[in-house]
Amino acid sequence: MSAPMQTQREQLRAIVAGKSIVRAQELRKAGIAGSTIQRALDDGDLVRIGRGLYQNPQSDFETEQTLAEVAKRIPKGVIAMLSALAYHGLTDQMPRKTWVAIGTSDWSTVSDYPPVRIVRFTDKYLHQGVEQQRISGVDVPIFSIPKTLADLFRNGRLVDRSVAVEGLRAALDQRKATPAQIADAARAGGAWRVMRPYLEALTFNG
Repeated sequence: MSAPMQTQREQLRAIVAGKSIVRAQELRKAGIAGSTIQRALDDGDLVRIGRGLYQNPQSDFETEQTLAEVAKRIPKGVIAMLSALAYHGLTDQMPRKTWVAIGTSDWSTVSDYPPVRIVRFTDKYLHQGVEQQRISGVDVPIFSIPKTLADLFRNGRLVDRSVAVEGLRAALDQRKATPAQIADAARAGGAWRVMRPYLEALTFNG
């Protein structure tokens, strides 16, 4: 005998199992009807957290999951600046908005959840030092530690210099990046002239 076919509700449960968030587009592609999604919402098997974005109520919500949600909403974006710094554990500050870098001509999405802070990078800077991190079943592009530090020093008008210096100090103290890696990223990222005196002082004094 052949195995019984899954109901749409069972298919939906299978899709969201092991994930914290899922897009309506994913469910539609799997053949899940809107009425099935609505019943799952009514029964508490699914939680709507934004337009076309749902959360598995069985998953433990963590701050990092916000990054996964943003990655789904802005697939061409890269987690950047303060949000990348926080992800790498180099600041105690938790930004109220998720910082996302996009291209100079990329379309900027507007949504109230999760709140985002868009920064526009030229292609030269947008594609440097991108790491893919697996968060809540989602591949999230996040700038590396050296690249993030370079961006913070290069964009002094957006972030206070003290935040960049403390991030640099933390990266060195925690040995999450070497002075050479940081210097190379700063040169490639147009931040070496600004960062150099701080890096040299922290390295020589450390």
